[in-house]
Amino acid sequence: MELGFEEKDFLACCGSTTFAREIAAIAPFVSFEQAVEAARDIWFNKVDVNGWLEAFAAHPQIGDTKSGNQKSETSARWSKGEQSTALATATDSTLQELFEWNSRYRKKFGFVFLICASGRSTPEVLAELKKRYPNRPIIEFETAAQEQMKITELRLAKLFTGKGISPPVGGEYSATQATKAEEDRVNIIGAHLTAGSGAPAIKASQSSVRTRPPITTHVLDVSRGSPGAGIEVQLEMWKGTQPRPLFGKLDSGGWIFQGSSITDKDGRSGRLMSIVDNVDPGIYRISFNTGKYSPNGFFPYVAIVFEIRESQRSEHFHVPLLFSPFSFTTYRGS
Repeated sequence: MELGFEEKDFLACCGSTTFAREIAAIAPFVSFEQAVEAARDIWFNKVDVNGWLEAFAAHPQIGDTKSGNQKSETSARWSKGEQSTALATATDSTLQELFEWNSRYRKKFGFVFLICASGRSTPEVLAELKKRYPNRPIIEFETAAQEQMKITELRLAKLFTGKGISPPVGGEYSATQATKAEEDRVNIIGAHLTAGSGAPAIKASQSSVRTRPPITTHVLDVSRGSPGAGIEVQLEMWKGTQPRPLFGKLDSGGWIFQGSSITDKDGRSGRLMSIVDNVDPGIYRISFNTGKYSPNGFFPYVAIVFEIRESQRSEHFHVPLLFSPFSFTTYRGS
């Protein structure tokens, strides 16, 4: 059975007119999965910077269910429902704090703080806002885009439910699916957002033939026989005064931060660097905050140093960590 929807239905799911037009053009869909696959491809590969910003602007800030830019009564109703847990758990003081942090966030990044708020309490939302506030603009811009995709999937599920179709996993967003969507996109929107006079300044987008960053990792907790979820991961590159770090020599100040992430429920980190066709040759260090993950373990953290040579610029480097509180192993994956 094919399920047809109109452009206005998709606009309620995502406030980008480009997104709504593109997905309506390829509808109808035979399944929820097919619709979600199309939505991810359009959002990450075909909607440009302005389309992302248009979608962000269609959302009210958390704690305020009204927005002058909401595209329809349906999207307004869904926003109110998605914020119901946050509103139900709010107090006068937490609402005031949320308002103040929302204002600080908008001033810094130029758009509303975006988070898939369904089922989240006000303290949870506040904690996430404060955690993301120090992000660099490009990182936060892409994080907001990922949150928009979560919201879009949730609302697509509501569309299908309205047609009598029950989407898988109750229509809830899957972190594994989000990671897959992020890795699969081929066009990377490069951006730099600035607060100040109004609209943020945006750099031109870039594209890559890769489907994932050239350096990736994941963690397996061999003591539990499960993925190592919730572990902080950081990637650095050697830029010291010496050509390379030397064994037994102090190397502080020579490592330059490239990116960081936290492993998901499958033990996979998010993006630690941009998706580029050719990675810069040099010496890299990937570090895992195993001490925080296992406070009673032997390792306060684990760091792996490796070198990418000029002849390997186009290769992919997967550096998995097999970890237990008292031992670890790594190897070069494909």
